[in-house]
Amino acid sequence: MRHLVAGQKLSLKQLLIFAGLMVTLSMGIRHGFGLFNLPITSANGWGRETFALTIALQNLVWGIVQPITGAVADRYGALKIMIAGGVLYALGLVGMAISTDTLNFYVAGGLLIGLAQTATTYSVIYGILGRNVAPEKRVWAMGITAAAGSFGQFLMIPVEQGLLSQFGASDALLALAMMASLIIPIAWMLREPQMQHQHQRGDQTIREALTEAMRNPSFGYLTLGYFVCGFQVVFIAVHLAPYLKDLSKIYPDVGAPMVATTALALIGLFNILGTYSAGVLGQRFPKRYLLSGIYITRSFAIMAFVWLPLSPVTTYVFAAIMGFLWLSTIPLTNAIVAQIFGVKHLSMLSGLVFLSHQLGSFCGAYFGGYLFDQTGSYAVVWNIAIALGFIAFLANLPVKEQSIHRLIAA
Repeated sequence: MRHLVAGQKLSLKQLLIFAGLMVTLSMGIRHGFGLFNLPITSANGWGRETFALTIALQNLVWGIVQPITGAVADRYGALKIMIAGGVLYALGLVGMAISTDTLNFYVAGGLLIGLAQTATTYSVIYGILGRNVAPEKRVWAMGITAAAGSFGQFLMIPVEQGLLSQFGASDALLALAMMASLIIPIAWMLREPQMQHQHQRGDQTIREALTEAMRNPSFGYLTLGYFVCGFQVVFIAVHLAPYLKDLSKIYPDVGAPMVATTALALIGLFNILGTYSAGVLGQRFPKRYLLSGIYITRSFAIMAFVWLPLSPVTTYVFAAIMGFLWLSTIPLTNAIVAQIFGVKHLSMLSGLVFLSHQLGSFCGAYFGGYLFDQTGSYAVVWNIAIALGFIAFLANLPVKEQSIHRLIAA
């Protein structure tokens, strides 16, 4: 059984400040990658599939490795994991900046940044919160931290567009690498008291925790819903700017770079409100119903966006609605996992659910580019995103939020 020994005692205020700063950087920087799509592919003579595959690989690596990173953080603490993540993040951005061939770009933007995100984003951070925040405040704290990540998305979009406009894609990525290195001192501020382990009666092993989760239907429903979440948000983040540029032939007003930049910034701004609201509402209402409502509303918002005449105003309204729903699934889903299974293996189990999210992210990023190159349009992928939202709506309704009662062996 894990117990804490002499070391730093983290206050709730300190936890929220530095956890918020961590996800502000880690989530904020990646949110603006879609702005680099056309500049990088045009400069190197690549098709959009190349950039899309890089982001898809990034999300796939992030998802596959996240349960392992989470398990290590659960057992030994998150400090070294987060420091390594900060180093890899900076190296990946430098690699993206200097790569002139696709393989190096895949390694830098796909592998290195994917690994970095396993160590610096929600699964590991929520593990720290789960171990250090009282259960009655846990979903609220997760909502606050998710809101901080949303603020990072709002903050970094104009920053990244400004760097692109002023310095070009390569130098902008180098500047982002310097920002990513700030993750290292923030990780030090989030260090927990040293953990020691002694196996005692009734102490659940990793294998037992995995078996328990795999046999629980609610875990499967949450996993399916998270796949849809990943597909929708990453497709929009990566392909919204090119989509608007393409349709400027029909709707000239939407082709200006500022329209896409403003839309992505609005997603980040309203994401702050959405994730905070999810944390507050999750304390009062069944979280499964809130999740179902999020997914069905996304589908209706996408339907209106792609089927109605396009303008800067409709783009901004769509961005605001999607922003409110963007990461609001994260505190709710992770809080349900903690509520059902407890917090001992929270980073690992959250990472396992998140693997499904990243498989969806891979599909949204890659097939967005692939199907565009094949058909010359994003219409097929938009319709897939709509249909998946209805599936996720149905999948979350039967989730049971009751805690599991385990028998302790004699």
